[in-house]
Amino acid sequence: MLEFNPKRVQGQVRNFERCMASYSFNEPFSRYLTQFYKSNKQMGSSDRRMNSRYCYHFFRLGKALSTLSLQERLVVAEFLCESESAAVALFQPDWISRISDDLLSKIAFISSIYGDFLGDVFPLLEDLSPSINKEEFIISHFVQPDLYIRLQKGKEDVVKKELDRQGVQYQIIAPQTLALANGTNLQQFRKIDGAYEVQDLSSQQTLDGVEFAPKSSWWDCCAASGGKSLLLLDKEPDIKLMVSDIRLSILRNLDERFERAGVKTYFRKKILDLSTPVENLMSGEAFDGILLDAPCSGSGTWGRTPEMLSKIEKSDIDAYADLQKNIASNVIPYLKVGKPLVYITCSVYAQENEEVVNQLAAEFGLEVEEMRTIAGYTKKADSMFVARLKKSS
Repeated sequence: MLEFNPKRVQGQVRNFERCMASYSFNEPFSRYLTQFYKSNKQMGSSDRRMNSRYCYHFFRLGKALSTLSLQERLVVAEFLCESESAAVALFQPDWISRISDDLLSKIAFISSIYGDFLGDVFPLLEDLSPSINKEEFIISHFVQPDLYIRLQKGKEDVVKKELDRQGVQYQIIAPQTLALANGTNLQQFRKIDGAYEVQDLSSQQTLDGVEFAPKSSWWDCCAASGGKSLLLLDKEPDIKLMVSDIRLSILRNLDERFERAGVKTYFRKKILDLSTPVENLMSGEAFDGILLDAPCSGSGTWGRTPEMLSKIEKSDIDAYADLQKNIASNVIPYLKVGKPLVYITCSVYAQENEEVVNQLAAEFGLEVEEMRTIAGYTKKADSMFVARLKKSS
């Protein structure tokens, strides 16, 4: 039997209600929480942990059951996401006998009380890529994704031995891939700093099947913090790599990440706004391959940032799709004939995925060699999309 202090639980629920009341969705919730806790220093560490748990569980409902009060929706979310909950025990004690049931049974139970609600959890369901299993995908949002790391070649045993020594539990997914409990603090283990990269399982699979010839020239055109570049270099260290992004600060973060990973040199970097033509900065450039990890809605990652389930609008998807097409049209001229463009998003919407690829193929005479969804929702991972297109003329 779960023991709890009713007054303490009621206080924690009030903290949750105050926290939610002042969140305006204009910044990542994690950043907002940091400021909220700074402004509410009376909250102890256990109350902060519980408040974070309540908030993130609440967000996992998306817009479902929106006619209920915050407290009622929180109790439903706790029931679905946890196997023990003081909030459920206090406010819906009759549910406690079912809280350890499997997730599908709990969803059926809630549906028997409130009616079908799954269709309101994830927004714009009609726009999902056709390969997505809608029910499995929606249900996955009630489960916290795992933390995945990619081990550097030659450092696999070093990392695993240190994790073993520190008593950190992990699951071996592949020779270079480990899954850990979300929230595992790896930064405290300085001995293995630089021997691994935090990178989602699906992200690690985006370059599978892509050939990287030694000495070939590649352009990671929306490099961000360099995760895909590091994956590329792991597959073939002996390439000529150019990275670019829209701001110098982004590329400085990339430099720091490269340094931690022991990457001494790479070809070069450029600050480029690829939403507009860049002939003046790219004259004479030609690449054996271009990696376009396009800006997108991030909808395949909302299991990690569930606040987005309640925020996104159709107009946002439209804007991302237009941006993706603009960027692609401004990078394709620098791809050599017969060479690949690898298009990647962490979106699950067809408008950002298949529709963009099909339009690029038609407009630029590209051959679509591969187009696939990486269904991370079956593996407690993100879901992504990747297409490989070849320039034929």
